[in-house]
Amino acid sequence: QVQLVESGPGLVKPSQTISLTCTVSGGAITANNYHWSWLRRPPGQELEWIGTIRSTGTTYIKISLNTRASISRDAAKNQFTLRLTSVIPEDTAVYFCAGGIGPWNNQHRLGHGTQVTVSS
Repeated sequence: QVQLVESGPGLVKPSQTISLTCTVSGGAITANNYHWSWLRRPPGQELEWIGTIRSTGTTYIKISLNTRASISRDAAKNQFTLRLTSVIPEDTAVYFCAGGIGPWNNQHRLGHGTQVTVSS
């Protein structure tokens, strides 16, 4: 059973760059047909898909975030990372990583989430 654990900076100031890392166990992030995603839930809002990196290394980013967000991976560490530049208070959310077969859907395994707060 795949397990995912997020780690991140917690509290950051506007305009900074954040990196969130997801450490995966119980399966390789290069396993065929697996998709690994980042999502977030802002306060009082629905879960929002941010982007995905496939087992092939191909990435997809939500259009509204594609100038600020990128996803990379370290196969040797079995980790994938979300980088978000020029953060604003509206980026405040609980960030989740997820993984499963095929494109993101609510059957994918989710981590417990990590809070990111953008505030001066």
